Amino acid sequence: MTLEELRQQIDDLDRQLVELLSLRAKAALEAGRMKVATSLPIYEPARERTIYENIRAANRGPLPDIELTHIYERIIDVMRTLQKNELARMRNARTESSSHDGGAQTPETGNNR
Repeated sequence: MTLEELRQQIDDLDRQLVELLSLRAKAALEAGRMKVATSLPIYEPARERTIYENIRAANRGPLPDIELTHIYERIIDVMRTLQKNELARMRNARTESSSHDGGAQTPETGNNR
């Protein structure tokens, strides 16, 4: 294989990685929404440990486990930030919504909408 062919292969793989990371981000956003709905924390150390165990078990090289773990630490950090930003966006939308209706209370609960 020529250097140009290898570079083309790398470019193709990068596009696949971007697609997979986008799918992972969508799943993380949905998980974040579920966490909010069920009052679970965004940061869950036990879940992260499970992810690291899973990726090390799946690793067949040539990346050493520690390097693959470093990559996933960054991926998880970005996904957690994405979840936190979504949570903030949802809170802001609720705040804006309640300020537009004059803070009216719902008849069923007496709570602000």
